[in-house]
This record gives sequence, structure tokens and C-alpha cells, in this order.
Amino acid sequence: MSATPPRFAFGPRNYRLMFIGLALLAAGFITMSLDGADYGEGFLGLTLGPLLLAAGFVVEFFAIMAKSGPAPVAPSTAEATGTSFAPTAAPTPPTYQRR
Repeated sequence: MSATPPRFAFGPRNYRLMFIGLALLAAGFITMSLDGADYGEGFLGLTLGPLLLAAGFVVEFFAIMAKSGPAPVAPSTAEATGTSFAPTAAPTPPTYQRR
């Protein structure tokens, strides 16, 4: 019986979305800190920064909940060189009978 390679919970798409969400979160906090009005009560501190933060949290939520694709499987050396002469068939699962 061949061992199947471990499959990770997150794929490349998930990590890409996570980094985009983190960038949006950082941009939101930086935007809020750049507001020149007193106590951050200008457009940047009250409108644009919180919108960027909300977008970042939404992207992070979708990054966690998005279904990752199938794990890539590296071909064996025989398949990569094309020297496999025996046909490979998928193993049939055992059948069980009720008693």
C-alpha cells in the first residue's frame, strides 16, 4: 500500500489572500495614523482607514474559509522519464458482504 503525501489545510490561493488581507489591515492602520486632524477626526481617520480595515477583515475571512485546491503531486521518476512499461490501474477497493 502506498503512503499518500500529507495534504495541508491551506493552498497557495489561501496564503495569497491572507497576505492581501494583512496588507489591507496594515494600510488601514497606517491611514488612520496619518490623519492630520485633531484626535484623528478627519476623513482618513474616520472614513478611509476603517473601510480599509473592514475590507482587510473580510478578505482574511474569505482566505480562511476558501476551499484550497488539490495538493500537487510530483510525478515519479519513471513517469517523468516515460520509461514506465507496465500499465498502472487504480486499485479496486475491497468489497464487504453483510452476514
